Amino acid sequence: MTAPKGTFDILPPDSARFLAVRDTLTAPLRRAGYGYIEAPAFEATEVFSRGVGESTDVVTKEMYTFTDRGGRSLTLRPELTAGLMRAFIEHRLYDGALPVKLWSVGSAFRYERPQAGRYRHFTQVDCEALGVDDPALDAEVVALGVQGFRDLGLTDFELLLTSLGDATDRPAYREKLVAHLAKLDLDEETRQRAQINPLRVLDDKRPEVQAQLDDAPLMVDHLSDSTRAHYDAVRQHLTDLGVRWTEAPRLVRGLDYYTKTTFEFVHHGLGAQSAIGGGGRYDGLSAALGGPDLSGIGYAVGVDRTLLAVAAEGLDIGTTAAVQAFVVPLGAEAKRLAVRLVGQLREAGVAADTVYGDRGLKGAMKAADRSGASHVLVVGERDLAEGVGQLKDLRTGEQTAVPVADLFDTVRAAVGS
Repeated sequence: MTAPKGTFDILPPDSARFLAVRDTLTAPLRRAGYGYIEAPAFEATEVFSRGVGESTDVVTKEMYTFTDRGGRSLTLRPELTAGLMRAFIEHRLYDGALPVKLWSVGSAFRYERPQAGRYRHFTQVDCEALGVDDPALDAEVVALGVQGFRDLGLTDFELLLTSLGDATDRPAYREKLVAHLAKLDLDEETRQRAQINPLRVLDDKRPEVQAQLDDAPLMVDHLSDSTRAHYDAVRQHLTDLGVRWTEAPRLVRGLDYYTKTTFEFVHHGLGAQSAIGGGGRYDGLSAALGGPDLSGIGYAVGVDRTLLAVAAEGLDIGTTAAVQAFVVPLGAEAKRLAVRLVGQLREAGVAADTVYGDRGLKGAMKAADRSGASHVLVVGERDLAEGVGQLKDLRTGEQTAVPVADLFDTVRAAVGS
């Protein structure tokens, strides 16, 4: 048996780096007072078809959709935002103080062609601020994403930023873009997409399509005065927060719900699959899902992609030893002492382990070395007869005989030094 195509297992010791990246990306959200939310990994299909957009590749080509035994159409979530908005509406979180600030982390699923940095099962850190349209809130959300990358020590990443306008800007711009696309040499499927949502064509990655879009009109050149003022305020707040960005007027995210502020995080060490996260404002998503007409802004960052960026920069993340103290017992009586001592150390907050199974001293010491522990305590029958254990500092090689009654306090003090 093997894992399904396009998926992968995260195993020790690499899993320690995965957890370190995940926890570092979520730490700025916790510090900013965002509350954790857990939503199902699958939703009614319409949550995504209505929320993400009928014309997107995500909905038309990439969703894992199935009919359950009750005849309901369900879909494994291809992204987290739509499901979190469904929960926001269902539980009437909008009845309380606004904005509602939420974060989540979890798996998402898309049927894509597997390649480096792009899988069918992946993990995202998700940040959402719902219910208030304020440029300062946009800047806060963007800055929190940037802070997560900074905290990891990443330096070779870039923030791409633009505005996709709002419901008042889009109609006139859409008319100009449709007229431009009608003159191009496009296949029938792309022409149909242009009629449903012409912005999707700008997001087409095929070289033969991109080559024809050099003169295409840009949304950022057709913003209303109010939307431009909103975008200007976002940029001013980002400047005040010390966040640098690159103007990206051709940036189009792969989901239909984005309006106004739209952004993407890219890393220059990842080649073609350079995006490590992104997001934007989605002022129509709540209404599209049957909720009140409230605004929202958020982002998703790929933990898997960010881990690749960390590796590309050679950063030492999550390599701290999981075990601080390792107890090696020799004999049945020593085994009882070891099990008891390890339990006491763990209760006191010390990462401790011992050897299991029938191993001699040589095999047990190999296990201690593999654990990464800084200290190993060896307790043999002769040691117990003398009422001591042998505590060795693996960093210096220094070994000390410690009375059995003092083992707990001595080991705890040693690993804390």
